Amino acid sequence: QVQLVESGGGLVQAGGSLRLSCAASGRALSTYFIGWIRQAPGKEREFLGTIGWSGPGIGYPDSVLGRFTISRDKTTETVYLQMNSLKPEDTAVYYCVAGLSFFRTPDQYEFWGQGTQVTVSS
Repeated sequence: QVQLVESGGGLVQAGGSLRLSCAASGRALSTYFIGWIRQAPGKEREFLGTIGWSGPGIGYPDSVLGRFTISRDKTTETVYLQMNSLKPEDTAVYYCVAGLSFFRTPDQYEFWGQGTQVTVSS
């Protein structure tokens, strides 16, 4: 079992930056890819990328490529989502997710956090 708790959401102006944190706990965390998925009202869930025990974040969709960066602190078991150049269309609930492989489909992720709201004003 893996437990995930997101934090860091809030209100930010367009063009600004925000960093989300995902605190992970449980067993064998090094075996999991931990990533981020968001869901805006009335829209499908969107995979934002993930990261393994080593290496860079991977799987960024075109909608966030170059603006969002995923990193992982192995010591604290914290995964971050750094969001820069935010746009109003980035407004969504952001979820931290964990899975044993690199998946692009949200339904394939077994473990989810409770979500944190990000609102970007224009």
